[in-house]
Amino acid sequence: MAKISACIISFNEEKKIEDCLKSLVGIVDEIIVVDSNSSDNTVNLAKNYAATVINQDFLGYIEQKNFAVQQASHDWILSLDCDERLSPELQKAIIAIKDNVAAFDAYRMPRKTFYVYQWLNHCWYPDLKIRLFNKQTAQWGGTNPHDHIITSGENINQLNGDIYHYSFDSISDHLKTIDKFTEIGAEELIRKNKSFNIFSPITHASWTFIKLYVLKRGFMDGFAGFVVSTLSFMHVFVKYSKAIIKRKGSPSR
Repeated sequence: MAKISACIISFNEEKKIEDCLKSLVGIVDEIIVVDSNSSDNTVNLAKNYAATVINQDFLGYIEQKNFAVQQASHDWILSLDCDERLSPELQKAIIAIKDNVAAFDAYRMPRKTFYVYQWLNHCWYPDLKIRLFNKQTAQWGGTNPHDHIITSGENINQLNGDIYHYSFDSISDHLKTIDKFTEIGAEELIRKNKSFNIFSPITHASWTFIKLYVLKRGFMDGFAGFVVSTLSFMHVFVKYSKAIIKRKGSPSR
């Protein structure tokens, strides 16, 4: 039976990390938590679940997650965020494949989000994620803060069951994340010398709203779906607006 290392990065996640760790008990053979100087009880909670806790100044989402993978003892990695946990069905699916996990290069699974007061069944679902992979053939990549797994293998299987994602406890939490992530996203647009103009904020944001609310039927998630689609519009609009202002404000760019 193959052994699996769970890899998690954390920072002041005492409210959510325990449920994440509970969902891994009996499923994985090792838990690695890379913490970036938490000032709350995150580290102690992780140690209660026999996790190996490594302190590391935050390197960036992609870089921090790859650092965590490098600390794992086993080749097969199950990666979760602190606000995520395995559903009972997904737990059973992972146990069922452990004897023959190498039959595929990686495994994807849907992520289901609980937003403020209800589950989202449309606008952010199914949010398919590769989260079980072999570190010899896969790594974290993408553009911060929107990381994803890049694998050299093409034989990817989808598991039954969801990753439960307990995202935002309030609209205020969502707005704080938008401000933080749009700052990172704007810097990435500049760093990668992406092409954009004064119309980019509204065109990219409008497409995001249409995709979530209409094409993915976010309207069927009721008022929560409308809020998510609108704030996603805002996220994209602000990211490109910040990038434009940053580029205009820097003579060297």
